Amino acid sequence: MAQDSADDGRTAAEADELDDLRDSLTSLSQLAMNSLSLSQMLTHIAEFAVKAIPGADGAGLTLEHGDRRDTIVATDDFVVEVDTIQYAVGEGPCITAAAEGRTVRSGSLGGDAHWPRFGPRIGRLGVHSALSLPLLSGGGTLGAINVYARAKDAFDDRAVALGELFAVPAAVSVENARTLSNALLLSHQLERALTNRKVIDHAIGIIVSRSGCSSSEAFTRLRVMSQKDGTKLTVVAQSIFDEAQRRAQARRTGQ
Repeated sequence: MAQDSADDGRTAAEADELDDLRDSLTSLSQLAMNSLSLSQMLTHIAEFAVKAIPGADGAGLTLEHGDRRDTIVATDDFVVEVDTIQYAVGEGPCITAAAEGRTVRSGSLGGDAHWPRFGPRIGRLGVHSALSLPLLSGGGTLGAINVYARAKDAFDDRAVALGELFAVPAAVSVENARTLSNALLLSHQLERALTNRKVIDHAIGIIVSRSGCSSSEAFTRLRVMSQKDGTKLTVVAQSIFDEAQRRAQARRTGQ
């Protein structure tokens, strides 16, 4: 009877864990439908990871930027502190997971020989377990989800399995979020470039109308003024345009 009760309890706990994973995956799938910034989307992914992975006290999400890694978001302040130390010393579970593209687990960071400079410092913070899950895409490793716990041996094989199940769609969500963010950034840059070009064209037209020079000569004058004042070309052009607008307004008022 006692064994049956234990089995029933274990089965119920596992069912609850699967429900948590299912809820997190459902929430992940709905992220793309919401108008969120990149940071907001990544924060939600980290929060879902804490819910999906049994034993987790906090999580962070690290993205690769060329040869640099940054913890973009974290669910708790202690996660930021842990990852800041990790990048400062250049070793730790996240760095290993992202570099090697594999899941990394530790149940006793303070005594883990893999990271002698990182582990003891984190153990003294009262954080003893880590689970780092690489975010993999067809183009390589996007980064990693870093999950931490204050208890020792917090992440058993089941937690690892659930974490790896979560990491697959999480990687897709991260890649989509970055693609959308980059597209929006490019759109804003193009819009700004077109606006700047329009201002410069207006300034060139004003110089031409005042001096009778060609457009090419007007642009050269504009560039010389920019270099002489150490001011951006668009700023000089805007000042010329604004001055012309003020003069036109003054003439209308005078009439």
